[in-house]
Formats: sequence, structure tokens, C-alpha cells
Amino acid sequence: MTVAGVSGPYAWEPHPFTWGLLAVLVGAVVLGHRRLQAASKDPIGWTRRQIFEFAGAVTASAVALTWPMADLAAHWSLTALVVQRVTEVLVVAPLLLLGLPYDLLQWATRPAWVDALLVRFQRPPVAIVTVTVLLIGSMTSGVVHAQSASVAVRAIVTAAVLVAGLVLWIPVLGRIPGILRPKPVVRFGYLVAQAVIPAFLSFIYIFSTHPLYGDFSRSHAAVGLRPLNDQQIAGFVSKLSMLLVLLSVGWVVLSRASIADEEAANDPLVWADVERHFERVDRQSARNGAVGGSGAVPVGSEDGAPDQRDGSAAGIDPTTPRPAPGRPPEGSHPPRPGSSPPDGDPPGGPSR
Repeated sequence: MTVAGVSGPYAWEPHPFTWGLLAVLVGAVVLGHRRLQAASKDPIGWTRRQIFEFAGAVTASAVALTWPMADLAAHWSLTALVVQRVTEVLVVAPLLLLGLPYDLLQWATRPAWVDALLVRFQRPPVAIVTVTVLLIGSMTSGVVHAQSASVAVRAIVTAAVLVAGLVLWIPVLGRIPGILRPKPVVRFGYLVAQAVIPAFLSFIYIFSTHPLYGDFSRSHAAVGLRPLNDQQIAGFVSKLSMLLVLLSVGWVVLSRASIADEEAANDPLVWADVERHFERVDRQSARNGAVGGSGAVPVGSEDGAPDQRDGSAAGIDPTTPRPAPGRPPEGSHPPRPGSSPPDGDPPGGPSR
């Protein structure tokens, strides 16, 4: 590894580990999707838009985690580090969630422990606390110094920041079977909280009278700013980016609330959600030593009211799914014996 004190800030670094990991990710997603398609009687397509979104996530990851951004963020500039983290949270995470093939998401989230974690993380209060702890923890002086000195620590911190981004966007974007989005008003309030609470560290950067990180003492050689000015710019970048992106998304969600209310009565069911809730009932019955799916609780939104907005399925009793005529939509599964496949879009809106 090139040491910051020996080479300049823009000295070429190949980052073979990062490029190799991205190549493995792309290969695993493509091959996994093809294998699931081949094994399914009702294969789920990977749309062109989803492919572009996945490609955007990979491209943004390459920009943030390789030369020169990764080297500047590791040794030279706090502003570069903040830009790297913001890119992971606000660009890579949502594009990855939107762009992964839906059948691969179903397969990856089916294990009981994964499903249990996602059910907890999709609750807005839990998501806000989790994102705040992970993002602020990644910016403490000890962690920043450790990631500056060790590639392994840098990889762990990068993974933690990406997890924080996924947790942030799951309640907003959906797409995971059985993970229902709150109502638009609740989502708007959630995004406002996420825009304000995790980014409060930026105020410390802006109003501090001395640099907080010794690892970026050579920032002038990299970005032409003294360490204190670099720190202040980092604070503005962190605060403004979170506010602008999350509040803009929140405004779009809120502006579509009235349309969603008008369409709620005709909103179709999503069979993948029903199937996932069947699986949860079966697991609960097995834990209780019971037979069958008795005691199932109807599915609802976070505030307890059924949510049938924006393509999300809610208010469904998994023991009595409503039949709907027509061919199962992309993203659905064949019904269990004795029921008709409901017609609808995958969670989070129409398949794209």
C-alpha cells in the first residue's frame, strides 16, 4: 500500500481488491439471476431499467472506492471522505436496492434470520437509530484513524456504511417481500428525521475552531484547503447533501399521497408478500409447536393501518388471500393449491 507521506495525493493506486470484489458481485448477481430463472416455472424478468440501476450502483461504487477518491478519503481530505460516505448512502444503496433482480432479492431475504432483521429494521424508529449509530460511528476519530492505517478496517467500515444506506432506504423504496412501506405522510416524516439526525455531526465540523482529525493534516496538498477549512467544507457537504436528497424524495412521496389514496381501493395484491407472510406464520407455528397457520395476524403498515399505496400490499390475511383474475404479474409466485394467483406489481411499485 502506498503511504501518504511518501507519494502524492494523486499517485496512481490500482485497488485490485476493490475491482475484484465488484467483478465478483456483478458475476454473482448475473449468474444467480439466470440460475433462479432456469429453476422457476414462472421466471421473473430483470428489466432494462433495473439493469441500468444496478450498473449505476456498481459504477458509483467504483468511483467512490477506487483511485483517486478512495486514496484522498483515506489519507488526505475529510471532504473527500464525506463525499465517499454520502455517495455510498445516497447513491449506491438506493440504486442497488432498486436494481437487483427481484427473484434474487426474494431468495436472499428468505432465510428466517435475514427476514427477522429486515422486519425490525423497516420500522422507522429502529431504522433512524441504526443509521445514526453506523454513520456517526464511522466518523469517530478512532475509526477514521484506523481506516486510514488499515485496508481491512477500511473495508469493514465501507460495508457498515453501505448497510446504513440500505437500512435508510428500505422503508422508503420497499421491493423486499413482506416488508411494507409506511403511509406517505409517515415516510415523509421519516425522511425528514433521517436528513437531520444522522447529519448533526456536520454542525461540529462547521463550528469547530480546530481540526478534529490529524490524519488529514496535509489536506492543502490535495484539495488546496487548510485542514480547518477542509473540515468546514466537509460539514456543509454532509448536511446539504442529506437535506437536499432526502427532503426532495420526501416531497415527491408526499405529493403523490393523494393519488395513492384515490387508487388504494383498487390496488392489487402482491403474491410475493402473501407467500412471505405464509412462511412467517409457518415458522411461528413451528416455534409454538402448533400445526397449521392459525393465529395469523393481518399485515398492516407501520402505524397499524392497512397500507395499499404505491403498489405495496397490505391488510392481507395470509390464510385467506383474495383471488384476482388474470396472469400473475412479474415478481409474483404461483399460488398455493386451492387459491388463484393475485395480480399486482412487486413491492415498492411496478416492476421496472
